[in-house]
Amino acid sequence: MTGVAPEAQAPSLRRRMASFVYEGLLLFGIGLIPGAVGALFVALTGQQHPLQSGTALRVITFVIYGVYFTWFWSKRGQTLPMQTWHIRVVTTDGQRLSQSQALLRFIASCLWVAPATLLAMLNDWSKWQALGAVGVGVVVYALLALLHPQRQFWHDAICGTRLVTALPEPRRTA
Repeated sequence: MTGVAPEAQAPSLRRRMASFVYEGLLLFGIGLIPGAVGALFVALTGQQHPLQSGTALRVITFVIYGVYFTWFWSKRGQTLPMQTWHIRVVTTDGQRLSQSQALLRFIASCLWVAPATLLAMLNDWSKWQALGAVGVGVVVYALLALLHPQRQFWHDAICGTRLVTALPEPRRTA
């Protein structure tokens, strides 16, 4: 891509999607926490709590994910998968994100799944149909980055953030 400074170019889409898949695996594990706590509550008390409804568990999980991403993006600029794939999120001028910027980016990143989820809800699709729609939506959203001048994801363009390559510092030998 000519005319674009190397530091303005996003890491390859392949690397970003590898990080995305790794992140999904971690989020699956993190997402089990509210359900496990709820199951433990039922096992210990024998009573169902109102916060154990499907909707409440989804909201609690969403909040946990928000805390996870906001903390890592504002403190380190990277989650563990981003660190593994040498990707960092920064502001458009290369600075670390504030907590409010990181929270805004988390909310905007719902563009990955929100359109397909909304479509599935409006059409009363089964869970498998909804999951398929989300999968297609993720692929389409990822490919839309190819339309951005610096190949950034559109939620980053909306939030004034960008993904950059963050190679580890070379180790010095004594």
